This record gives sequence, C-alpha cells and structure tokens, in this order.
Amino acid sequence: MKQLLFSAIMAVAAVPAYAFDYPTTDRVEYVEQCMRDSTAARYEMLYKCSCSIDAIAKEISYEDYVEASTAANAMSIGGERGSVIRDAQINKDLAGKFRAIQSKARKSCLIN
Repeated sequence: MKQLLFSAIMAVAAVPAYAFDYPTTDRVEYVEQCMRDSTAARYEMLYKCSCSIDAIAKEISYEDYVEASTAANAMSIGGERGSVIRDAQINKDLAGKFRAIQSKARKSCLIN
C-alpha cells in the first residue's frame, strides 16, 4: 500500500507544470480586456482570449509579462508627463516585444 501511494505521489510530481504560472487575477483581467476589445460573440471570445493569455504565458515569465504589458499600456499616456515614458527606448523595446508576443498569441488563437 505504501509503495502504491509513493508511486502515485511521484507520478503527480513528475507531471510538468505549465510554462509560467500567472496569478489568476491577472489572467482574468487580460481575458476581460481582450473580450472588451472585441466585437465578436462574448462566449466565443471567452475561449479565444483565454487561449491567448495561455499562449503568452508559455512565451514569457510573469515578471516579464508585467514589465512588458505595463510598458505597452504606458505608451498611450498622453501629454508631457507621458512623453517621459513614451520616449524611453527601453519602454519602446518592451512594448514592441509584448505586442509581438501578443500578436503571435492572438493569431494562434484565431483572434483577428
């Protein structure tokens, strides 16, 4: 009996985890935003947007996701204060990286 239990525990421990683990709240926020940005049917987009964040999570770590998505979102800050963020080359690079990963994920999940 002990050997069976040990074998079961080892089998579960050997299952590889998904690429990078993102907090559920961040996944939900991404899916909600993705759904708001779409004109397609809500139910359809729930699955497509969930697919998209899963694809992104396979590409980059959560820490890199936060940094890159923040840079991408910050590019839309208007005015003089926003130019400090928009003009920094590192932010441009991060935003570009995020948009490329996001575009690839959206394409693989059939989001137009």
